[in-house]
Amino acid sequence: MYSAQKLTAPQEHAALDEWLTYLLSIHPTEIDMGLTRVATVAQRLALLQLAPSKVVTVGGTNGKGTTCAMLENVLRLAGFTVGVYSSPHLINYNERVRINGKDASDEAFVEAFECIEAARGDISLTFFEYATLAALILFKAAKLDVIILEVGLGGRLDATNIIDADLSVITAVDLDHQSYLGNTRESVGREKAGIFRRARPAIVGEPNLPVTVNDVAKDLGAHLYRVGQEFSYHERPDSWDYQGQIRTLSGLPLPTLPLPNAATVLAIIEQGWPTLSAEVIAQGISTARLTGRLEQVSATPLILLDVAHNPHAARFLAQQLQPRVGTKRLFALCGMLKDKDIAGVLAVLEPKVDAWYLCSLQGERGASASHLRQSLSPEANAFEFEDIAAAWTALKALIRPDDVVIVFGSFYTVAGFKSLFMQDVSFV
Repeated sequence: MYSAQKLTAPQEHAALDEWLTYLLSIHPTEIDMGLTRVATVAQRLALLQLAPSKVVTVGGTNGKGTTCAMLENVLRLAGFTVGVYSSPHLINYNERVRINGKDASDEAFVEAFECIEAARGDISLTFFEYATLAALILFKAAKLDVIILEVGLGGRLDATNIIDADLSVITAVDLDHQSYLGNTRESVGREKAGIFRRARPAIVGEPNLPVTVNDVAKDLGAHLYRVGQEFSYHERPDSWDYQGQIRTLSGLPLPTLPLPNAATVLAIIEQGWPTLSAEVIAQGISTARLTGRLEQVSATPLILLDVAHNPHAARFLAQQLQPRVGTKRLFALCGMLKDKDIAGVLAVLEPKVDAWYLCSLQGERGASASHLRQSLSPEANAFEFEDIAAAWTALKALIRPDDVVIVFGSFYTVAGFKSLFMQDVSFV
């Protein structure tokens, strides 16, 4: 185990920002995968058993957030009390823990961090591990009917995996975080399937399933429930149908969030809450929203925000842009992290984009605008800027009311732009 650096924790009832600064400084690395340290502290805090709350753990390369949001919406409409843990946040840290639709307060987080600090002794925890433990403390205190845990990275060694979920979910499997999860879909699948549990449902929304997911499920004795096999769905022009082992639903209204994830949510509900009414399910799926996923912040011109940062998400984004753009001009404001598949992402969208406004992201992981430019073809109409603000200043001077703008590439890009846009009184 790492020993924590000799830094002084914030005083009692300190501000949340003080705690976040402290938590970012006390562990040697941002990502330190493994469950021993965090499980030991969780045990000291009596957090490993959350019954009678039912726990759903959601992993996957993409679609975790939208899956959690739709499931949360359906269950809350059905009258259940629900907590959701997700990451990263876009604007405020508090977004990481939602209880019955409301973000946890600064005071609640500070109190939880104080409990963790008192319990950990000389065990060093990462920023994400603190967040996970804080979420569990707040959820347990709230005595919730359902707890939804979004996996941070991978699955097998992610801090959320200290909890034995009643239902485990994989939304999609594709390459991302290769330095931690491996360079093949098979290795990624093996890591993500590590959240499965013996004799419990394992719902999988990935249609092109790596063999390793089946192998892990068999080894662990989990009950696989796979799209295209145990459940399926069909999209119609203005509705969609779901076919499962227990129930069939027809003529459902199309969601604003990705349909494959909506089908996965129905499979989760079928396994966990099979008696929910079709009316509640239809309303919950169709009315769910999630910040930063094809989020519209302006109608004229149409400005959309999307956190797509890998090829899988970029392909879905390109598909969704098609009917919105048509023959209109499409401008892209893009910033990415250098450890992402920049070339793979930009290649998907380059044929659709009329002009690129590339911005450098700050910090050790941020890619420069010139780095992004190298991944576009020489003939691409692209401009480089030192930050998001400079890129937006240049772009807004040129766009017309009938244009379309997509801001994407990273949570950092979307969060930075959204903060900027909300304060931009010059834009009408």
